[in-house]
Amino acid sequence: MTGVRYPAEWEPHEATWIGWPHERTDWPAKFAPIPWVYAEIVRHLAPREQVRILVESSEHARKARRTLEQAGVGEGNIEFFVCPTDRGWLRDSGPLFVKDPRGAVSVTNWRFNAWAKYDNWRNDDKVPDFIARRLKMPQVATGHVLEGGSIDSNGRGALLTTEECLLSSVQARNPNLDRAGVESMFARYLGTRDVIWLNRGIAGDDTHGHIDDIARFVGPETIVAAEEPNTSDPNHEPLRENLLRLRRSGYRVVKLPMPSPVRFAGQRLPASYANFYIANQAVLAPVFNDPNDRVACNVLAKCFPQREILPVYCRDLVLGLGTLHCLTQQQPAAG
Repeated sequence: MTGVRYPAEWEPHEATWIGWPHERTDWPAKFAPIPWVYAEIVRHLAPREQVRILVESSEHARKARRTLEQAGVGEGNIEFFVCPTDRGWLRDSGPLFVKDPRGAVSVTNWRFNAWAKYDNWRNDDKVPDFIARRLKMPQVATGHVLEGGSIDSNGRGALLTTEECLLSSVQARNPNLDRAGVESMFARYLGTRDVIWLNRGIAGDDTHGHIDDIARFVGPETIVAAEEPNTSDPNHEPLRENLLRLRRSGYRVVKLPMPSPVRFAGQRLPASYANFYIANQAVLAPVFNDPNDRVACNVLAKCFPQREILPVYCRDLVLGLGTLHCLTQQQPAAG
């Protein structure tokens, strides 16, 4: 794919794609509030860009519309597409959009195998092809496994990722590829020239090391990175090592706090302020009724002075082992 690049999330969007929730086992005993969290996300996004929502059926769309209406969300800038999914975390199962030197947008269609962990993935694996066809957009099937949550781009040829996710033999995505092979894959399909390898992700992350819980580009030369100062917390050491690697990378590094541990039924959940989503004119920030909510939002406000910081309560949502960034997928605007 000559000359393509994977745009930064802060570049203008044509739309955001989400999959309306339906898999109750993702939120055991807590599914009831989840559609209302999604409604809050759509309420923030729809005034700023198109929101394209995958649903299981016309009945599923009817229920989603009713929820949105009750939450005070108007019908403008919202489209529904009937496309059955297994789980609907579109950051990982959806397409990764790239742009060519003329600004034309196309789809890279990566294989999806449910983070090399779960059995129900076959519907999700069809999502990129469905979206490309509905948009009448060119697509390239890469033949490799890659989730959008495992990488983050500055739009200028640099990617952040982790060794735990893409090089480990545990939950191995592409066991036939070593470090050089993964970097070659990035270069070929995403136009990458510089890969910044961090080590491990955070406790409770069932993806085995996704980058979007620990470090994100917030500008071409600036990376915001999670820090856990409590030495007794299991996140302290891996986040400390990641910060050391980032400082050696040559990029400016801004520290982002972690919330206090979030648990449900004895399970540590992957709550992180790094799972924010950059929309047109706004940043949706996950918050957890934690004293560090304010600190994290202030850090993001300094990183994005031209955007509104919109907190979204995610203490229920994170039971699904992901929050705002995990469930959204941006479609960049052409040009």
